[in-house]
Amino acid sequence: MEAWGGAKLDPWHRHFEWMVSKDAALILISLLLANMVTWDFIEVHALSRVNYHNYIAPAIMDAFTPAQTTELISRIGAKKARMRIDKMFINSFMGGALISFGCALALSTNSSPWFQTNAPGLIRTISAMVFPVGLIMVVLTGADLFTSYCMYSVVALLHRRCSVLDLLKTWFVSFFGNLAGALFFMAVLTGYGGTFETGAYKDEALAFAKTKAVTPQWHQIFLKGILCNWLVCMAVFLALSSREIISKIVAIWFPVMCFVGLGTDHVIANMYFIPLAIFLGAPKPLTVGYYIWKSMIPSLLGNIVGGGLFTGVVYWYLFLAGGEEVEIHFDTLPMDTAVYEQGGPLEREITSTGAGTGYKNEHSHTIPNSGNGGVSGIAKDFHAKHFKKDKEMNGNNAA
Repeated sequence: MEAWGGAKLDPWHRHFEWMVSKDAALILISLLLANMVTWDFIEVHALSRVNYHNYIAPAIMDAFTPAQTTELISRIGAKKARMRIDKMFINSFMGGALISFGCALALSTNSSPWFQTNAPGLIRTISAMVFPVGLIMVVLTGADLFTSYCMYSVVALLHRRCSVLDLLKTWFVSFFGNLAGALFFMAVLTGYGGTFETGAYKDEALAFAKTKAVTPQWHQIFLKGILCNWLVCMAVFLALSSREIISKIVAIWFPVMCFVGLGTDHVIANMYFIPLAIFLGAPKPLTVGYYIWKSMIPSLLGNIVGGGLFTGVVYWYLFLAGGEEVEIHFDTLPMDTAVYEQGGPLEREITSTGAGTGYKNEHSHTIPNSGNGGVSGIAKDFHAKHFKKDKEMNGNNAA
């Protein structure tokens, strides 16, 4: 064995070198173990001072309560009732166009002859899974749909925050704004654009319109319209109750997937599906007049009942009819504020930044991992205990 300079090392030097490296490794391992034991002791010491029986269980979700969500719906309905008509129409135009993205995607996904014949349930489920992208864009961008106005305006009207005239105005403007947006998307982007011009895509567009407007009877479309907007308004309700974007997307996804999978009738979505078939040359009796009488009117009335009665009236009666004020806390909470949640913790410990930890603070000790800014209760206890002593010692030495 040679050293770096080229000189040979005798066996004694080799043995000494091996002993040094072995001792260094043992010292390093000992230091690591000592550090782990020290921190385990500190952690156990901090945990031993916490009585978990004095704490309420943490909230399963961080969301607005149903009462707070209904109050939000009332406020939104009142605000939209006072929106300028030109802005309302443009916002509704965007809503009709955005939901048409989901309609076109679902129709394109559904255009598989083999699946239609051999696995119709599977292809309908896949189509239902992709449709919600349209309503997600509508809700998250603040665009307007007539179907959600059925809930907003009814709650605001019953809460005496808007008039019947305001309700009729918002319904009228949003309906025709959605119609303009859906027809624009259909004609310009998928009609003249040729997306469904030939082959299986055209066949599916014609067949789908037939199942929506020709095959079912008038009363069946009306009843399916009730179920449809009941689910759509529940999706909007759940999205409003959520505080962050991922929860909103998930809250919208499943109710909308349900209404598409069940084959219910959404009056705004049908403004894309059925005019597209007419544009592509659907055979009689599917004409514009037939579509208005057989599909648009019953689905419109059903959507009004589903969103206005089964969602708007019901939740207004449950949470706002008594005249009690409902407080809503948004991003942060003030100090020493108790937050009451239905189905969650009775109170929340409020940290110095105003964020709730999900625990009720019964005494001065902080529950571990309930602090703010990623700092656990253990770390704060350790910092307060040891650094306070250091400051006192430094002060005494200086004196």
